[in-house]
Amino acid sequence: MAQLEGYYFSAALSCTFLVSCLLFSAFSRALREPYMDEIFHLPQAQRYCEGHFSLSQWDPMITTLPGLYLVSVGVVKPASWIFGWSEHVVCSIGMLRFVNLLFSVGNFYLLYLLFRKVQPRNKAASSIQRILSTLTLAVFPTLYFFNFLYYTEAGSMFFTLFAYLMCLYGNHKTSALLGFCGFMFRQTNIIWAVFCVGNVIAQKLTEAWKTELQKKKEERLPSIKGPFSEFRKILQFLLAYSMSFKNLSMLFLLTWPYILLVFLFCVFVVVNGGIVIGDRSSHEACLHFPQLFYFFSFTLFFSFPHLLSPSKIKTFLCLVWKRRIQFFVVTLVSIFLVWKFTYAHKYLLADNRHYTFYVWKRVFQRYEIVKYLLVPVYIFAGWSIADSLKSKSIFWNLMFFICLFTVIVPQKLLEFRYFVLPYVIYRLNIPLPTTSRLLCELACYATVNFLTFYIFLNKTFQWPNSQDIQRFMW
Repeated sequence: MAQLEGYYFSAALSCTFLVSCLLFSAFSRALREPYMDEIFHLPQAQRYCEGHFSLSQWDPMITTLPGLYLVSVGVVKPASWIFGWSEHVVCSIGMLRFVNLLFSVGNFYLLYLLFRKVQPRNKAASSIQRILSTLTLAVFPTLYFFNFLYYTEAGSMFFTLFAYLMCLYGNHKTSALLGFCGFMFRQTNIIWAVFCVGNVIAQKLTEAWKTELQKKKEERLPSIKGPFSEFRKILQFLLAYSMSFKNLSMLFLLTWPYILLVFLFCVFVVVNGGIVIGDRSSHEACLHFPQLFYFFSFTLFFSFPHLLSPSKIKTFLCLVWKRRIQFFVVTLVSIFLVWKFTYAHKYLLADNRHYTFYVWKRVFQRYEIVKYLLVPVYIFAGWSIADSLKSKSIFWNLMFFICLFTVIVPQKLLEFRYFVLPYVIYRLNIPLPTTSRLLCELACYATVNFLTFYIFLNKTFQWPNSQDIQRFMW
């Protein structure tokens, strides 16, 4: 069975890479000049490729650290030495974009290894489910699209997934080093290095919690009763656990590489005067709470075969009726957050090349009441996501949602790219869906990808005051 799984994996990876190469060829023919954010990334990478690493050569419009450019030079430069290619060929737009296609192959392999590590292997059918899950996530539309442009998405995903994998295997020094590499691609990836710390802490807390429950059961101690009894028990446990020097020293010895990484990040923030480098005016942090609701909706849309079903809706409605006071309070709080903390970034309102522009203009901006009417959908989506993670421990869920909140809420700009990493982490950790649901999910992703690529390559337009060709994209 293991040998068959290897064949299936090789076939899936080979076919995906072949299709990606054909799409890359189509992109290269259609886009011979830098497009969108590439107008900043590509010239900067070409300056690095030519050996110009001084700060005076840095484009102030770039807000991320130079991880993408450094890795690109490390990949394409040896090609010039091995094959004798000229600088013009090696540092060309096509070669630099191809680096992300190589990252996509690495992401495919890492996703497969993560599914093997995270998901239990207790039945023969799970091998097919793991390969289908890997293939599905590898072609996830908002991630797959950016494999063909010179953006930071593919490399950011690669180093974050690699760090997570090493964390799960207990190689915490390697994981922290890879977390640093991810940080060099995008500063917010430091949150996913913290998630690796949380993963270690959650594992130890879960082990101690099980021991505590078993001890109480054997001693037949009276349980705490009341509406928040479970919360109170966990809080008491956490306080007792954190007061133990033995526990804290054990956690420190396990997580010190991540603590060092977070310390270096704090030094960077102090020296840099903020998390953003370059143009900070367009990347101001704020408490944009509805971003969490948008992420829930985004996840519900792309994971609907697993999160949306008549039985799930019925269970949710029964739960709402049973706990109607709690849900009424949650609804009021959600409406308040939508009312007071909804922001529209200037890029969202001005750039009609992104799908989010049309979502905002034709739905939220046209009908003011829609953002309030969608609150029940947000609540259902949030509940469904939490319900799908009930196989994970309460401490793992706590760490995940804290990291999700930290990485999503401060972003003022609504952009689907920012949801990709948390979505992939979430999708990796839900139980393996049935083969039929995975095939449905894969078919939907393939359809969305086909439409996205077709519109991008064929449905071009021009702005009134510009001769440049514009294209619709994520």
